[in-house]
Amino acid sequence: MLFRIDTTSDEPLYVQLAAQVRTAVAHGDLQAGERLPSARELAASLEMNLHTVLHAYQELRDEGLIELRRGRGAVVTADTAPDLAELSTAVDALVATARRLRVAPETVTALVKEALR
Repeated sequence: MLFRIDTTSDEPLYVQLAAQVRTAVAHGDLQAGERLPSARELAASLEMNLHTVLHAYQELRDEGLIELRRGRGAVVTADTAPDLAELSTAVDALVATARRLRVAPETVTALVKEALR
């Protein structure tokens, strides 16, 4: 899996990392039992602090998306892949509507985040 970090974003780096793993699991790009890079490897490849990666991994562990095993690293758990077909259809419709109305992506994101609270 390729991680991309936007250092100019206001969103904390650990939040960006965790979101990418969540998205990959939701889309089926990461399957149950798959290993994520070690925190050290990922921190080195992204040129970031090890504790930032560990923070993201701990958040994902607390959500039940991954297991952290000493010596084995981070592993995607077996029960993480809900069927998201209906949600994916709704998101596609939301994106189409936002584009038709020429609403900025940041506004759409803010509205969705607010609705999820």
